Parts: sequence; structure tokens; C-alpha cells
Amino acid sequence: MLANMRARLIDRKRIGFPNGCKAEYVIWQVPEPVPGSDHLYKYRFYYGPPGERWIGYDNERGKGDHRHIDDQEEAYVFRGLDQLVDDFWDEVARRSSARTDDDHKD
Repeated sequence: MLANMRARLIDRKRIGFPNGCKAEYVIWQVPEPVPGSDHLYKYRFYYGPPGERWIGYDNERGKGDHRHIDDQEEAYVFRGLDQLVDDFWDEVARRSSARTDDDHKD
């Protein structure tokens, strides 16, 4: 039955921050796992200023679940949509806090 299903939008958010950064994500339920992943979701998360990605989570075809922190890419263990969203926002909070602290140092 799922094989006949089309991709279905699960959630989409876009938020602007006072520091000029934006966070956005989109999550789709797909009929078959994206090659490299073993679940039925396709997702893309982004945080950073215009033209720069400080944080990213996605499951690009062939690469599977992974995340980007600045210029580093590493595998990400997918443990469900709620955990994925929590992990992204936790990383954004850490990064926002670190940037704010750095901006106030002499």
C-alpha cells in the first residue's frame, strides 16, 4: 500500500532570529526509504546566516542520515522524528548560546 503512496508533507517551519540567522526544516513521509536510510522520512534542516550553513541535518540520497556542523559532516543516528527535531533545536540552542557568548567577550 505504501508503495502507491505519494510523498506527504509532515512538517515545515521557518524562523528568523534577531542575529540575522534563520532556521528552517521540512519533513516528508515517503513511500520507500531514501537510499542509505531505513525509515520512511525525507528531511532537511538548516540553521545559519544568509549564504552560510552552521548546522544541517538531512538524509541525502546515498548518504543516509547525517548532520553538518560548520564544515564537518558526520553520521547521525535517526531515532524518530521527535528526537530529530529535538536534536536540531538543541544544537541550534548550543550554537546560539556559543555565538552570543563569543560576541560579548573582550
